Amino acid sequence: MNNGKRRLIALADFFKTKTDEEHIYSASQIIEYLLENGIEAERKALYSDIDALKLAGYDIVSTRSPKAGFFLASRDFEEAEVRLMIDAVSAAKFITVKKTDALVNKISSLLSEPQAKKLKSQVYVDKGHKRKNEEIYYTIDTLHNAIAKRQKVKFVYSNLSVSDDLKPVLNEREFTVSPYALIWSNDHYYLVCNNANYDNLMHARIDRMKSVTCTNESWRHFSEVCDYKDSFDSADYAGKLFNMFSGTVQTVTLRCANRFLEEIVERFGENIRISSRNADNFTAEINVVTGEGFLSWLLQHGNSVELLRPAQLRAVVAQRAADVASLYGNK
Repeated sequence: MNNGKRRLIALADFFKTKTDEEHIYSASQIIEYLLENGIEAERKALYSDIDALKLAGYDIVSTRSPKAGFFLASRDFEEAEVRLMIDAVSAAKFITVKKTDALVNKISSLLSEPQAKKLKSQVYVDKGHKRKNEEIYYTIDTLHNAIAKRQKVKFVYSNLSVSDDLKPVLNEREFTVSPYALIWSNDHYYLVCNNANYDNLMHARIDRMKSVTCTNESWRHFSEVCDYKDSFDSADYAGKLFNMFSGTVQTVTLRCANRFLEEIVERFGENIRISSRNADNFTAEINVVTGEGFLSWLLQHGNSVELLRPAQLRAVVAQRAADVASLYGNK
C-alpha cells in the first residue's frame, strides 16, 4: 500500500478516535501524529486528504476559535445514544460480566477515545446480578437462525431446587422445541416456543440454556398452539403477558382509580377500551393473558384496581386475597 493510501486511512481513523468538539487538532499536530506512526505528510497533502474525507461523508469541521484546527463534528451515534446502549447492556442480567465488558468497549468505540473514557467512567455494572452462562451469544445466534429456518432446536435447560440437605442444587433437563420468537422482558431474554407434548406456548430463559443446537426437523407451526395465523406478533404477545407467565388470553373488565390511568396505558397501550369514568375511577376492557403474572399484578395494587369480569376469574382473585389475609391473620 502506497504512502497516500496509508495516510488517508490513518487520517480517517485519527478523526474518529482522537477528535471531537472538545479535542481539536491543528494541521501541525496532525502531521506530527502521522509521522509518529511512520506516515509522511505534507501540509498540502493533508488538506487534500481532509477534503477527500469530507466528500466521503466525514463531518470534519475547521475552526479558529477557541483553537485553530480540525475535528469530527458528528458521528453515526451521538454521545447520549451511545450512553443508552451501554446502560442497556450493563443492566441486562442475561449478559455475563465478561461479555458486558467486551460489548461496552465495542459500543464505546463509536465515540472518540476521550468521549469513551469519560462515558465509561460513569458506567456502573452490578456484577452480582449478572449470569455466568458464557454461551449466551452462541445461543442467541442459534435460536435466531432456527426461527428463520423454521426448524426445531434442542437444548439443556437448568433450574434450581432445594436438596434434602437444604442446599440449592442445579437440575438439568433436555428439551426439543419449536422456536417462534425472542423477547426481552423484565431484564431477562426469553425464547417463546412450543414443547410438542403440549398444545400451548412455553417460555424458556435463554441464560438457563446450554448446548443449544438446531435440528433438521421442521417446527410445529405456531397457529396450532396460539391465535396467530400468518406471523407471530412478538410485540402484541409480549404486551399481553405479565412477567412472562403463560396463560389464557381473555377480555377482562377493570375498575381502576383515576391516578392509575398512566400506569394502565403504559402497561397495556393506548388501545384500551374505557367504558365509563367518574370523579374517582374509570372502567376499562383489556385483552390480557390471565395467568399467575396477571393475578399477582392485580393483588399488588390492593383496592386501587378491581377485577369486575369475568366472574370466574374474579372468584379466583377473591380466593387468593382470602388466602393472603389468612396467612397474615392472628395465629
